[in-house]
Amino acid sequence: MKLFLLFFTLMCVKDTEAQTKHHQLQIVACSDSDKEFMWGLDEEELFYADFEKKEGVNMVPRFADPMQFPTQYESAEANMPICQANLQVLIEDFKDQPVAQDAPQSSIYPKQKMQLGSENTLICHSARFFPPPVRVRWTKNNVDVTDKSTLSRYYPNEDNTYNQFSHLTFTPQEGDVYTCTVEHKALQTPDTKTWEVDVELPSETDATDTSARSEEFTEGLDSYQEISF
Repeated sequence: MKLFLLFFTLMCVKDTEAQTKHHQLQIVACSDSDKEFMWGLDEEELFYADFEKKEGVNMVPRFADPMQFPTQYESAEANMPICQANLQVLIEDFKDQPVAQDAPQSSIYPKQKMQLGSENTLICHSARFFPPPVRVRWTKNNVDVTDKSTLSRYYPNEDNTYNQFSHLTFTPQEGDVYTCTVEHKALQTPDTKTWEVDVELPSETDATDTSARSEEFTEGLDSYQEISF
């Protein structure tokens, strides 16, 4: 059974002038097939290590004058052998004990209000699962489009479960059907959510109101023309 090892540091920093508290989070995590290194602040992701591209990624936009992490990717790489070594010890110690599991609660929704022909983003949200990560597959009209999607880092909740997001950029066309399928070891079968591009037609009431407003405008225009010399 796959085990997951997580080390995290939570630091509370108080702004005495504004009388507010900020929570800074560092995550170092690994399993037998995954690894993660991340810095966060107030439930927002600041930086993570992309181990496939072998580079650090600053998540704060440049216009916000973000803090820099010049040596953090090297620190992330240095932490992984330590995490893996500790994981092997735990695998031996806990090999006969069950691992706690929580199945993800998944949903699918567009980022912005949907307009035909306008580029948008579909979000597949997996919430409150343990252990991380989840696997997400996307289809468009029964064709696999997972390679066009992205998968965020997993982020901890206060109850020690995790959230993770997958994003798919798309241009809605009437009748298109999208699905996101979430796989996790706590699920007996993959959980598939469906989102269909559906255009709402104007209701009869809307059409009546529009016709009435048109008649009022026409009558007003006729009255205006009658008194204009």
